[in-house]
Amino acid sequence: MTGVSLLPIALMLAAQAQPPEASAPPPPEAMPEATAEPAPPPETLEQPDTGLIEGRRRPGVAQRVLPDKVTADNPGAVRAPPPEAFPANQFPVPDRWRLIQTLGLVKQDTLDPYHQNTYKGDRPLCLPTAEEQERREHAGLPKCRTPKFLGLADEDWFFSINAASDTIVEPRSFPIPVGNQTTERPDSDNVFGRPYSLVLSQTFIGGFSLIKGYTAFKPPEIEYRVSLAYNLNYVTVPERRVLSVKPSRPPHRFDQFLGVQELFIDKHLRNTSDRYDFDSLRIGIQPFQSDFRGFLFNDQQLGIRLFGNRDNNRFQYNLAAFWRLEKDTNSGLNSVVQRPRNDWVFVANAYLQDLPVPSFTSQATIIYNMNREQNRIEVDDNGFPVRPALLGDLRGRAYDVVYVGYNGDGHFGRVNLTVSAYGAFGQDRNSFFTSKPAKIRSYFIAAEPSMDFDWIRVRLSGLYASGDGNPRNNTEGGFDAIFENPIFAGADTSYWIRQSIPFAGGGRAVVVNGRNGLLADLRSSKEQGQSNFNNPGTILVGAGADFDISPTTRFTLNANHLWFANTAVLQALRVEGSIPKSIGYDLSAAATWRPKANQNLVFRLSGALLQPGDGFKDLFASQPRDHRFYSVLLNAILTY
Repeated sequence: MTGVSLLPIALMLAAQAQPPEASAPPPPEAMPEATAEPAPPPETLEQPDTGLIEGRRRPGVAQRVLPDKVTADNPGAVRAPPPEAFPANQFPVPDRWRLIQTLGLVKQDTLDPYHQNTYKGDRPLCLPTAEEQERREHAGLPKCRTPKFLGLADEDWFFSINAASDTIVEPRSFPIPVGNQTTERPDSDNVFGRPYSLVLSQTFIGGFSLIKGYTAFKPPEIEYRVSLAYNLNYVTVPERRVLSVKPSRPPHRFDQFLGVQELFIDKHLRNTSDRYDFDSLRIGIQPFQSDFRGFLFNDQQLGIRLFGNRDNNRFQYNLAAFWRLEKDTNSGLNSVVQRPRNDWVFVANAYLQDLPVPSFTSQATIIYNMNREQNRIEVDDNGFPVRPALLGDLRGRAYDVVYVGYNGDGHFGRVNLTVSAYGAFGQDRNSFFTSKPAKIRSYFIAAEPSMDFDWIRVRLSGLYASGDGNPRNNTEGGFDAIFENPIFAGADTSYWIRQSIPFAGGGRAVVVNGRNGLLADLRSSKEQGQSNFNNPGTILVGAGADFDISPTTRFTLNANHLWFANTAVLQALRVEGSIPKSIGYDLSAAATWRPKANQNLVFRLSGALLQPGDGFKDLFASQPRDHRFYSVLLNAILTY
């Protein structure tokens, strides 16, 4: 390989500068006759698949039928220079990276994440100049100078560094029970204390990935990825024995933790077509989301996953098995210094595009959750028991549950639609109400249709998660997820989804709903607790709108009404004759600003208000009884 030459470009510019008559090609009859034998006919190439699925259209094209093929007629055009015009020892620029670098179009800045940068995977890790490549070839050396211990002897290795800062300032209020042994206000005799608290959280995320293969048009051949998260958090509350089981501890806490969120190898096994349909295998701690909105299982866990696609990416599949890691109590990050839980998740799902109509994707999924933690007691970092939960007979639990579900996402004409439906079937080895085995029979359905009107999107939300109607029989009818992180009905701008509400009747270590969760499932903890199918269930009906005021600014409004699906479990735990179903109205608003019109800088301010319903007031009687609870969230995300 020799040096890069700009001679071809100069010749083309010189040719274009000549008058048209001087540069016109000679007529066919003036051409010299060929002395060699006639060339064989060109080899017939496989014709590309240009057919469209009926009803599918390209973005931005209004008509449903594609226009006729456009042919270019350019009389007097200059022919490309013949091969003889190029020096024998030089050739045109061989790749796009050296081209833009030679022409001076891009000058790399390591600290600039907005332009081409080797350290965010835009250019190969090894990119020597043409002169250096020629010198190394003559010396019998590899083209790259990559350190030998990495084993990177090829040119198609890419290196990407990811770094992010996630800052949260969160004033909030929620029903806080007074500690049994002591209180911050000795002269008061209320069951519930003051509700106001503050959360400050700072998370730094850093990692890197090493990728082999030109990934602009095909899957990578192999990828190594590592991501660590370091969290610092400070919380203050007005009552004792909320942040720690010890009443002697002050009502504020500072904590920090380093978690491993990604640590995997992704190996490309094979291509199954000339369109780069593929099969790949990923092993290690990896993110996985079982459905479009994260209703059932959305986490970063230790596992092995076989995945791929077919039919020009119209069909995708996943076969995966996960061994759940323990989570840090106060940060929610993965803890690799503790033994993984006796809890396994097995997943099989398939996606099919354009079913039942073009522009809509359907997914079928089967997930098996096998829990064997009946002989293991777990106490969290704050001293509260989390397995088993402080409910009923306090005996250890184990269960087998199979989730069968359908999920869809896309649009029917102008109507966007996301829908999910699950049935849960299995057995709880020890129901905490009866101390006997019980069947699990519960179901879940959620839908969110929306429609766009220029810069406004209007949407509706509906959700039903079944509740247990008879906690003392041999069937548990309350639906619960494995690890939910839903993007639905306002997500974490919603009060109900964002805040975790303690259930005083069952102990401080049991909550009505988990943080960043939708379901009223009475778990000890979403991160460390077990699924609980003896729960009251959840009903949600809501409406919202997104206003894209500018490419960098979005304003969002949401209004949800929530109910318990069935209060029989609550009545049994509280020993009450009746408890109303209404949880209340959840009203929220949020403003998001992206100053660079991308995801590198995102600032969000949201506020939510819960107007308690009769059921919420019955469970959490406070003074005054019409007291409203609020949540404010200031979030700043900076990404490199």
